[in-house]
Amino acid sequence: MHLPLSNRQFQPQFDRVAEADSLIIASERSPEQLEIDATVPFYFETRFRGNMGMYAAVSTVAEYLSAHEGWFCRCAKPMSAEPLGKNGYILTVGRFGSFGYEVEPKMGVVLLPPEDNEYVMYSVPVPDYTPPGYEIDYSASMKLTEVAAEATDWAMQNHYKKAAVYPTHLTQVEWNLQLKVAVRFPKFINKLPHSLIQNSGDRLLAEIVRQVSPRLTYKVQKDFHDNLGLPIPPKQSRPFVNV
Repeated sequence: MHLPLSNRQFQPQFDRVAEADSLIIASERSPEQLEIDATVPFYFETRFRGNMGMYAAVSTVAEYLSAHEGWFCRCAKPMSAEPLGKNGYILTVGRFGSFGYEVEPKMGVVLLPPEDNEYVMYSVPVPDYTPPGYEIDYSASMKLTEVAAEATDWAMQNHYKKAAVYPTHLTQVEWNLQLKVAVRFPKFINKLPHSLIQNSGDRLLAEIVRQVSPRLTYKVQKDFHDNLGLPIPPKQSRPFVNV
């Protein structure tokens, strides 16, 4: 399961990524230096895919995911999530930065009703809000597949065998996400080598998702199993890779 990115609590880790590459530049800049160059945006992109195992049949998992007004805001924390229409939310993602330049992204997302046990989520504009120097294009999908318990490498754990509910078939949630960000940097950053900006931005974007993904997947998995009174599946049930 995937939701877009995380919040301020991870900022020290992101700072270390920048410091390791010697990218931190003093943040005290003149108004002229901080002027956004709106004509030359940089485009950064990252893609991930993974799985999330559930100790329940597909119909039970689908019922839970479809009732997103219950789990979405709970599992999005510590991000701020506000309802947007019937199937959407406004997320205040948190403060991120590199090169001494920081942004606090806000984005709208819509989770469409499922078709053939497949869910699609994508970004939408936030009403009455103009992003200051950035644009986000986010898309993700989840596909529910029923699998035999004995065919998985994570389900046959002792705590699962002892559970009161022991279905013979479980659910594998296969997910994919693509995140693109366009940033119009202040002019002083555009004086740096463009290859340095591009490579560092792509790497930072991937690192954000790599840090946030396990936490968000765990929260959704735990919330679902807590509702059923079942133990959460082991860590092996939620692998993910950068593609």
